[in-house]
Parts: sequence; C-alpha cells; structure tokens
Amino acid sequence: MHKPDISIAPEDPRQPAVRQLIDLSNAHMQALYPPDSNHLAPVETLAAPDTVFLVARRDGEVLGSIAFRLVTPGHAEMKRMFVRADARGHGLGRRLLDALEDAARSRQIARISPETGIRQPEAIGLYRAAGYQDCPPFADYAPDPLSLFMTKQL
Repeated sequence: MHKPDISIAPEDPRQPAVRQLIDLSNAHMQALYPPDSNHLAPVETLAAPDTVFLVARRDGEVLGSIAFRLVTPGHAEMKRMFVRADARGHGLGRRLLDALEDAARSRQIARISPETGIRQPEAIGLYRAAGYQDCPPFADYAPDPLSLFMTKQL
C-alpha cells in the first residue's frame, strides 16, 4: 500500500491543528522537566517575523514541527523540534532537521544552535548524528544541569 508523501513547509503556528501539536510538545516537556528548566517558546514568539516555523504533514495531518529564530545576524536558535509519538521512528525528525538547515542556509544563517534537555536521548542522538557539537550556553540562557547546548556551522 502506498504511503502518502510527507510535506515540510513554513506555516503559521497559530493554526488550531498546529497549536494542538505545540500543546502535545508542551505536555511532553512538562512531564520531563521542572518549570525552571523548560524553555518553551510561546506560539506568539514562533509566529514572529524573526522566526521560521516548519510543519510536517501527511494527507493534511500535522505530524511534527521545527523552528528557528534569529539570535544574532547569521546565528539562529532551533526551537520546537517535535514529532508526534505515533509518527516517530521513521526518520521524520531527521527530515525536519534537514529542512530547517536548508531554510537557514537560504537566509544566510551560518550557525544553528539547539538547547535540549538531558532527558531526551533521542533528540541528542539525532543532533550529534547530524553534526551538532556541545557548546556553552548561548543567547539569554544560563547554565542549567538539565540543559545541553549544541551548535553547528552550516
């Protein structure tokens, strides 16, 4: 049986179906980390002009998201990498990451940096496999024993 193709494209994060995905992401993070260690960008931030928000869909159904926002010229922070539990294990996270890097390159962004939590081994493994390396805290982050800061030159 043919599985429909997955599309990944910039979208408005304020759409109801995308907000539902963001709510799932929030619940997942809140289950893993205390409030002081959760650095969740609100939907308004994700919809800002300095942010690119990508959504993965299959047959119109929202499966995952990833975003970046400009930190300084040429440097963006990765935000909101999330794949629905029932869509994991098929390489969608890597496809989202590749799409994000392509979108960043097209905007002359030379470096992308995610902050992720130490209780997310799948995310850490994906970032390391894609060439991200540990780095000191960036932007407005303070050191946090539950956070891992990474960066990659594109």
